[in-house]
Amino acid sequence: MLDYPVQFPLGRPTSDNLQAICLHGDHRPRYPDSYFPRSGFGQLVRRASAVNKAEYWFSTCCKGNQTWEREVTLCCATQAWELSVQSFCEEDSSVKDRLYHCCRLKGSKRLNCFHNDAPNPNYEATEELPVPELPSIDNFNFDPNTCQKTVMTPYSARQNRERKEKELSTPRKVDINFPLGQPTATTIHSLCHNQKHRPLYNIKCLPNVGYNWLALQAKTINRMERGFKWCCKKRTDALICAKKKWRKELNKFCLHESSDEASSRCCSGDEANRYSCFHNISADPHYNMTWTTLHNICDMRKSIKNKLTFNILLKKCCPLSGQDQNTCFGQELEKMTQKICSKKRILPPFRLCCKLSSDDAAKCINKFLIDIITKPSNLSREKRKRCPIS
Repeated sequence: MLDYPVQFPLGRPTSDNLQAICLHGDHRPRYPDSYFPRSGFGQLVRRASAVNKAEYWFSTCCKGNQTWEREVTLCCATQAWELSVQSFCEEDSSVKDRLYHCCRLKGSKRLNCFHNDAPNPNYEATEELPVPELPSIDNFNFDPNTCQKTVMTPYSARQNRERKEKELSTPRKVDINFPLGQPTATTIHSLCHNQKHRPLYNIKCLPNVGYNWLALQAKTINRMERGFKWCCKKRTDALICAKKKWRKELNKFCLHESSDEASSRCCSGDEANRYSCFHNISADPHYNMTWTTLHNICDMRKSIKNKLTFNILLKKCCPLSGQDQNTCFGQELEKMTQKICSKKRILPPFRLCCKLSSDDAAKCINKFLIDIITKPSNLSREKRKRCPIS
């Protein structure tokens, strides 16, 4: 048995080892079928299978960590570990072999026994080279609704023994334009000109627990946009002003711990690399108009007077979100431009647009559509805040 060592069992996931579980996942051992001889070693094979299964399920939880907060990821990993323990004991008891001693226990005593037996409870890296992932044929369907456990937080200084209960909420789809691109000489015009079409965000709609990192992103954008508004009013040095504001807010953002993997990676570098990193991961580095037009159409569709003009756009694109919505609007606007400009009698508002090249014609018609939307809905005077989750 010593010729085929297996690091079994795995320890219980905790807030102390969760980061190591995700960070060192590919530097802990896996046990493919070829690791053991074809016959014998049944007990070790079952233990190895339990390790492979748990590690694969952990990787599923860690991938979700990009949109979940730490508590939800820990809940996921805990469920995966407990299910792997249960699965192992069921399999171990189904064969005529010596039953693993922890499986003789029940409930929390069994789980504590497995954790106490773990040779690597801190989930440290034990392999020098990355090991390939071994997918499990057994499904692990994580349901965040089962994580609605009470989290106790201080309620007030005067009543420090009283507690306010908060519940973990189900992760929902994130819909936020973070980060904004770095202002440059080529983007400062569109940054200022299109500002009224970019959203601000309402953080009051976010659950109390699980989305602190998203609230931080929303606050950063709101402060940044307020700063841009002031900078754009200056006739000179608007670019210098906007760039300083952009960098200042990102530096402030990086002072806080973020559960968003991409943002954490950018914050870990020095200032020069930090700025280029955030700019490179921006979904809208050029501050173009299209991204915000989509949300204006969908958010204000009830007040759009000329609804027939936008009927196809509203029906096909508004139910989508994020990049899918952007792609849909881009395709439909292109079709609309071709249809408008291919007619023998082009309507007067579009005649100048249709004389331009295809790309410029689409931008021209796009701008015209924005004007139709913004005038009846008074978006230029009153900007609605959007919820960053849907």
